[in-house]
Amino acid sequence: MTLDDTHDPALRCWVESAQHHADFPIQNLPLGRFCAKDGSIRTGVAIGAEILDLERTLALDLLAGDAADAAKQALLAPLSLRADQRRALRRGLSRLLATAQSDRVRPHAADLLQAQSSVRMVLPAAVQGFTDFQAGIHHTLNGRRLRGSGAGSLPANYHQVPIAYNGRASSVVVSGTPVRRPKGQIKDAEGVTYRPTRQLDIELELGVWISHGNVLGDPITVDEADSHIGAFCLVNDWSARDMMAWEMDRLGPFTGKTFATTASAWLISPEALAPFRGTAYLRGPEAELQPPPHLRSSVQQAQGGLHFDLQVLAATARQQQAGQSPVQVAQSHTQHLYWTPAQMLAHQTSSGCNLLCGDLLATGTISGPGPGEGGSFKELGGGGETPFAVGNESRCWAEDGDLIVLRARASREGAASIGFGDCAGIVLPAHGVSRD
Repeated sequence: MTLDDTHDPALRCWVESAQHHADFPIQNLPLGRFCAKDGSIRTGVAIGAEILDLERTLALDLLAGDAADAAKQALLAPLSLRADQRRALRRGLSRLLATAQSDRVRPHAADLLQAQSSVRMVLPAAVQGFTDFQAGIHHTLNGRRLRGSGAGSLPANYHQVPIAYNGRASSVVVSGTPVRRPKGQIKDAEGVTYRPTRQLDIELELGVWISHGNVLGDPITVDEADSHIGAFCLVNDWSARDMMAWEMDRLGPFTGKTFATTASAWLISPEALAPFRGTAYLRGPEAELQPPPHLRSSVQQAQGGLHFDLQVLAATARQQQAGQSPVQVAQSHTQHLYWTPAQMLAHQTSSGCNLLCGDLLATGTISGPGPGEGGSFKELGGGGETPFAVGNESRCWAEDGDLIVLRARASREGAASIGFGDCAGIVLPAHGVSRD
């Protein structure tokens, strides 16, 4: 993907909070949807700590030509923009927000901008379908070690198949939505009981939003797949490990996963992430390690990987009450994804499956190989055996009142750093259970 003047690290914005903002400098410009003070759902652009209201921008004739046309479509369905439309809108917004336009645009700032802290974000699209992959190679290895099944080895098909299952879409929620501890069937020393999970877990994942799909029966090739990706986000695919352990044989997880999946609110475009593309996971030279023909691509190997840092942060109820911010409990990196987003997408459609605008593909948990790099509490806490530190407290599993925050930051020399915004959720007690 070609870089242009919208990626220039020297570019500055007349919105003061955008200067060196950790997530949303002028080089990012993600779209999202928010509930305004009057209750209306509106489309906006994250810029620093503010949101640029796209409808008001159009009403003031501040965008023209292809940028205005793309903005009008974004008002209806921001995820539906194709690459040429996203580029046109990105160029128009970049010029509008650059300091060179300060005298023309700043007088309208009160009408155009709203503080992100003053609005409620909603999902940027109606989720049509949800697929959860298992592309994090170290999470897969760690999980097998903790289960005692093939420690240090991968499933026999791991090098050939982007393993996944189809989930439900109805309980995908936007960042900031509280997550209630689920109840379910659990087998332990007491037998099989129906009760709240005692092993509530999180999963650090990357989400891939589909902007446009394909005709049923017509696969998308691996080299076409990137053109169907409209945006990226962070995903916390909450899990109840004790419920899953009982129900997974033979069809995989069900109620232990269906209760909630949290997605970050902003659509981070492929164009914004262009400076942070690079090589995919480096496989060994052995023939059995190579992707199958329908997923093999020299372009994907050279440019299909995403390169940015990931964090898991947490704050207990007591820490929040004391006014403390979440602290880092784990870090990871997207380089630990064994399959690229394009390979995952192409494999899902390889049987003829049709995708739709609004489908969300999640990579699976992204863990690193070392201590403190687990993308789940199961890994960080040794399956419940070795508590890990959360500030001056400790955890094995998420407890009621805990706040969990996922973050991503893309940076490299010669490029402006950008982020995704928080993917956050606080744990509520199970129904019928009060929290002290």
